[in-house]
Amino acid sequence: MVKIRLARRGRKKHAMYDVVVADARAPRDGRFIEKLGTYDPNTQPATIVLNETSAVKWLLNGAQPTDTARAILSYKGLMLKKHLQVGVNKGAISQEQADEKFASWKQTKDAQVTAATEGIAGKKADDKKARLEAESKVNAARAEALAKKNAPVVEEAPAEEAAAEEAPAAEGEATTTEAAE
Repeated sequence: MVKIRLARRGRKKHAMYDVVVADARAPRDGRFIEKLGTYDPNTQPATIVLNETSAVKWLLNGAQPTDTARAILSYKGLMLKKHLQVGVNKGAISQEQADEKFASWKQTKDAQVTAATEGIAGKKADDKKARLEAESKVNAARAEALAKKNAPVVEEAPAEEAAAEEAPAAEGEATTTEAAE
């Protein structure tokens, strides 16, 4: 039996996968018949690069995808393409209709992926802005606390006492200036 499955590669804790067609009895990372593409789950959104024509050919020839490989192929629309091609082979729809259906599906899927990518980028930018604002508030509070700590401590007289002391001094200055004239 021939399977479409993932073969692990990459470094420890940072795996990447090759999407391969292999005999079901072969080891996971061992011998394979053909490499269809790569899958990198470490990016946001996950990066999937596939040879679509070869993958559909293998699906039509009876290769069974594993659960994860089926999800990847479905995400890229290859399972739908296979389904439409089976309909064409049976005479249920024409090739033009199948191509039109697949093109419209692909267009909506691309729009969804673009919107999700922009949403992730916007969220990252908003999070960064919020972190910078919070950091500036903390820095301002620290600077204010440091300024209070380093400022000389001078006891100030209450405002009423200061006003009372200034009033007689102002009268005394007026009398001395009149006497001088």
